[in-house]
Amino acid sequence: MTVTTRIGVLTSGGDAQGMNAAVRAIVRGAIQAGAEVFAIQEGWQGAVQGGDHIRQLGWNDVSGILSKGGTVIGTARCLEFREREGRRIAVKNLVDAGIDRLIVIGGDGSLTGTRQLRLEWGELLAELVDSGQVTSDSAERHPELQVAGLAGSIDNDMVGTDMTIGTDSALHRITEAIDAISATAESHQRTFIVEVMGRNCGYLALMSAIAGGADYTFLPESPPRDGWEDRMVEVLTRGREAGRRDSILVVAEGAADRQGVPITANRVRDILREKSGEDARITILGHVQRGGKPSAYDRWMATACGVRAVTEVLEVGTDAEPVLVGVHSDRVGVEPLLESVVATRRIADYIAEGDYAAAIASRGPGFQMMIDIYRAITEARPSVADPAGKRIAIMHAGALAPGMNQLARVAVRSGIDLGYQMLAVRGGVPGLIEGNFDEVAWADVEGMAHTGGADFGTRRYVPSDTELYSIARQLEDQQVDALLVMGGYHAYATTDLMERERRRYPAFNIPIAVVPASIDNNLPGWPMAVGADTALNTIVDSIDMLRMSASASRRAFIVETMGRGCGFLPLVGGLAGGAEKAYLPETGITLPELESDIAALVDAFDSGRNFYLAVVGEGTSEHYTTDVLGKLYEAEGQGRFSVREAVVGHLQQGGNPSPFARINATRLAWNAIGYLHRQLRDGLAEYAAAHAGTDGLFAPLHDVVEDMDWEKMRPRTQWWRSLRRPFDILSRRPGQQ
Repeated sequence: MTVTTRIGVLTSGGDAQGMNAAVRAIVRGAIQAGAEVFAIQEGWQGAVQGGDHIRQLGWNDVSGILSKGGTVIGTARCLEFREREGRRIAVKNLVDAGIDRLIVIGGDGSLTGTRQLRLEWGELLAELVDSGQVTSDSAERHPELQVAGLAGSIDNDMVGTDMTIGTDSALHRITEAIDAISATAESHQRTFIVEVMGRNCGYLALMSAIAGGADYTFLPESPPRDGWEDRMVEVLTRGREAGRRDSILVVAEGAADRQGVPITANRVRDILREKSGEDARITILGHVQRGGKPSAYDRWMATACGVRAVTEVLEVGTDAEPVLVGVHSDRVGVEPLLESVVATRRIADYIAEGDYAAAIASRGPGFQMMIDIYRAITEARPSVADPAGKRIAIMHAGALAPGMNQLARVAVRSGIDLGYQMLAVRGGVPGLIEGNFDEVAWADVEGMAHTGGADFGTRRYVPSDTELYSIARQLEDQQVDALLVMGGYHAYATTDLMERERRRYPAFNIPIAVVPASIDNNLPGWPMAVGADTALNTIVDSIDMLRMSASASRRAFIVETMGRGCGFLPLVGGLAGGAEKAYLPETGITLPELESDIAALVDAFDSGRNFYLAVVGEGTSEHYTTDVLGKLYEAEGQGRFSVREAVVGHLQQGGNPSPFARINATRLAWNAIGYLHRQLRDGLAEYAAAHAGTDGLFAPLHDVVEDMDWEKMRPRTQWWRSLRRPFDILSRRPGQQ
């Protein structure tokens, strides 16, 4: 008799948005692979208690949980599991349930306990056999425990992955709060102190301060130097003198000074009252940060990691080391679980020992960079002398993308910090042709961090050969020494044209840096263009509302996204939204495919479904348009369900940028100005574009655009196409072709 492989899944420790997405992916991915999945409810407490706390989950048991916060299988702290006897009981209960593969979603404590159980499994199993609690046959069938871990923690405190499940959603909650607080603070010229979570990790505090445009922040890994009290007041005073009406400070709950004395919100308020006479207001966000529905990123990332975790526990050998499944540059990968846990726990020791450099380094190379960036863009006084009056111009080009204002803000302040005169080109490429330049100061970009749109203006436009002469004249007349171009396809096409015409126009022999900003994410060299994440969240929010609208009826929806020739938005938006089908421009639509899709659609409703979702990119098919797809679905449904089409449209370009978009924009703009600075310092005049795989994050423009398919307006290398596999695994029940 063939014994079906059984996988246990549990969530442990603090809850985090996106855990349900991971559970859903694990259950459906395992079923598609021919395995059975058992939920161990209430975390390790359920493993110790056994019985009804270990129950099988089917395909439909995880329907409708993708958009829910928290964890539907429960989580709890378990003191018994910390003891050997408790772990022995857990082994018995798991073996009794036929489980010898385990996927654990939790923080470093939960994953540490998981690894310990795996190491002790053989010994504990032998003890259970000796005591007669487990039969020899059962022990022989389950000699080893195969383990995969997923880091679920809003603090982003796990080494071995760029982002932990729940972090992005928590940043959404925090930045929403800071945006709201900033509005009232500005109205009353008031100072607010916002306390966020993070006992040993300052990620939430640092990134929310950047995303929210805060003036000052306190991090566990980077305590302020002695005399910080006066320094803090000085920075806030300069900000007010520069024209700022409000002041926002962000404090991580684990922040302390270099003597180990906690820096609390109350302490900061008392210092401000004593030294400046200002009575600041305190907001402690607390568990609000864990609440609410998961963001688009936490949905698709947790989904992809969940599918990969199933593969790891099913395909590894019996002597394989446990792995941590995480993301690196938006790609799913694995790291040794032990190394990740040890490195994570070591950070707290570094902080206690006062080795802050080691603590910061352990967070990854980007953490120190973001600290440096934050300090530069919040200081209203240049850190270096005027570099011979050189001028850097900033221009948007192409369609609107949320986050363009943050790009401009950080670029202006980074340039001023280095002593440059900063110019804004108004109205995109046409403004460059017409000479619409304005000098911008520190205060001119105040308040732009959280706003959508593009205050400098932008247009979809590529200059003609005759207009290149006008551009050259304007660059000369305005004495532009360097140019920063931020935008999408039209930005890359314009600068590529300028580089090819440098011999004809000497004015083009200046350093130029190009930064990707496009909701379509259709640009080479950088995994996620500024604006793409915001558009994904808009799509997912729209899908969530459509799902609720269909709750009382049997309805199929076809949602059309933007994207033109690039399928990023329909595929990743569909994955995050729980779609059954995604039609992409890269693959088009065929009649045999439609026949299969309609058969699956009809079967889904015949099997009890009330909602079915297909997502299609706007440029997918000339003939099978969204309207045509709707008519085909309706006709073949023969009254089983109704069909509605929803075109998300320009909503995808609107709204305030997501935290990820703001952070992404900050990193890109800072490094772009740094690149131009080095070029000017060394007397060079090279063109470059953002590229994630190079030191300094910028590579020669001609090397980057070699990966561009100009005709189809998308890169030839598309990392996100790897998400097609988890999408297909989760979209149809076993047996549906």
